[in-house]
Amino acid sequence: MTSRTRLDRVRASLGIAQLALQQIEDDLNADGIDARELAAILRELQEDIDVPGGLFPALAQLVSTAARRAEQLEPDRDGDASCPLHEAAALLTDNAGQRLNWAARSLDPQGDDA
Repeated sequence: MTSRTRLDRVRASLGIAQLALQQIEDDLNADGIDARELAAILRELQEDIDVPGGLFPALAQLVSTAARRAEQLEPDRDGDASCPLHEAAALLTDNAGQRLNWAARSLDPQGDDA
């Protein structure tokens, strides 16, 4: 029963997150968005002050938590489950996050000083 309740909470939380992300996508598709505003939105996704580190670091932390749990649950401790999760977390911060920064800087170089 507890794991079912946990899975239900995860599903509900993902639904809320999807709605929030849909709102951001709608804002990105809105008329009148310029390069500076797009750059600011991209920076928010990476550096939001309300969520320490931004969206991608928060997602990476979530995946890293899953990786640590997988390490504990792997019967052979061979890393078949945990290694891909650790790699995915690294890609989120090192690759996706950095690419967001590059795109924002290309759109609005002065915004880095803001």
